[in-house]
Formats: sequence, structure tokens, C-alpha cells
Amino acid sequence: MHEEIQYLDLIRHLIDRGDYETGRNGATYSLFGRQMRFSLQDGTIPLLTTKKLAWKTCFRELMWFIRGDTDNRHLNAEGVHIWDKNASIDRPISGDLGPIYGHQWRHFGANYIDCNTDYSGKGIDQLQNVIDQLKDPCKRTSRRLIISAWNPVQLDEMALPPCHVLMQFNVRRGTHLSCSLYQRSGDIGLGVPFNIASYSFLTHLLAKHCGLVADEFIYTLGNAHIYEEHILALSEQVLRTPLPFPKIQIKEVHERIEDYSVGDIEFIEPYQSHDVVKMDMIA
Repeated sequence: MHEEIQYLDLIRHLIDRGDYETGRNGATYSLFGRQMRFSLQDGTIPLLTTKKLAWKTCFRELMWFIRGDTDNRHLNAEGVHIWDKNASIDRPISGDLGPIYGHQWRHFGANYIDCNTDYSGKGIDQLQNVIDQLKDPCKRTSRRLIISAWNPVQLDEMALPPCHVLMQFNVRRGTHLSCSLYQRSGDIGLGVPFNIASYSFLTHLLAKHCGLVADEFIYTLGNAHIYEEHILALSEQVLRTPLPFPKIQIKEVHERIEDYSVGDIEFIEPYQSHDVVKMDMIA
């Protein structure tokens, strides 16, 4: 069975059986506790095919996280505007999103001043700690290869509390790297396709960087929901037949994880998809 069917079945299940709830930003159909698994073997990257996914935008956001960046202006300079609605909060520096993902990945525990501050050497660099262990044959089988974006002390300083909150990495047979992600809240229409792609890209990137082979992405959702405004568009999307997932390779190994870019991604089997499915982002 094509692995994208998991996603389409989840849409159908939410529309048919989801609980109608009114929350912080509107009405949703929701279910609690769902999981999907995607193979990353042989370079496979699960970019959903029943609608066109802006994978370059997704990868640029991922690299922004990896750099520890929290300045939305830097994303805008690369043509990425997915955080704009969350950046309209009252802050002294326009575009400062607070201690969101990148800050937690690279400087967990460091006091947050603003997006212009240099945090080098401050806090816990969770991502580098995982990389160091993945590169060490004696440590890569650890069951403690965990990165958390959920920092209760700084939640009120964030433009948006993290949705994808905890990732764990696992190496089997000394060579095959998998990532398991727990996401507390999943916008099935817009956010989830990006999250699947982003953490699959991250797993491929870490595998290449650490001399391993990408194996699997396991995706666990807490509150999975469809916004009422997205029902019509998703009802049309589920009628489409999935196409084969593309395959990629990363051209070379850079010295630092933050040095990779879109130009390092080469498709060895092309990304083919159905047309764009238009849905408005609900911040």
C-alpha cells in the first residue's frame, strides 16, 4: 500500500468521525492519538503527492531552525512567509518570534533577550549533542538521543508554543537512522504535510552528516484536527490517487550541520504531484 494512504485515511476518519470542537482559533474536527510511518530507505522522501508541496520553503524553514534563528525577517529574505501571521505580536523588534524551535534546539535553557542576540555557547545545544553521539559508534545506539522543543519556562515568550515538541533518534544495526516525532497539535490540511517533509529531510540530513543511512520516520500526533474551513478542499484531495514518492541524495558532507542548503538536495527520482490544494493558514 502506498504510504500516503495513511494520510488520506486520516483525513477521511476526521471528517467522518472527528469530534466537533471550538478552540482558540476556530472550529475543528479532531481526534486524539494517531500515528503514521514512512520509509526513508533508498533515498525516499515522503513529499505528499496528492497536492503540490512547497518543499524548498519547507527545507529553508528547517535550516532556519537548525541555525537557531528566531528572526522572521531572515525567512522573508528567502521568500518564506509561513510565520508571518504569528510574527504580528507586540515586540520591540519586528519579526522577533521569541525562543521558538531554533532557540530550544540549539540553546535550551539560555535566557532569551531578542532575535539579534548572539547565544553562542549559551544553553544546551541539543542538536549538536545528538550529532556527536550519532558520529560515535559506541554512543549511537543510546536510547537518550532526544531533542525537546517544549520548554515550559519560556512558553509565554514564544510567538507560538511548539506544536512538534519531541523527537527521538534510533540507530539499528549500527548504520540505519530513524526519527520518531511526537507532535501535540497537528493541522492536517496545511501543517502536517510540511511536518512530514521537514522531519524526513532532517533525518536524511543527519544520516548523511553522521555517516549513517536514513531508515524510517515515525510520526505520532496528539490532537489531530481539520479546520472547518479546510473540509471542502480536503474532501477533494482525498479523491486523488497518490503518485510514487521521490528519492533524493545529499550531494556532499559539510563541516557543520547549519551549512547545508537547498542546493545540496538532488532528486534522483523526481517529485511528481497533483495540483496545489488551496487552504488559508489559520494562525
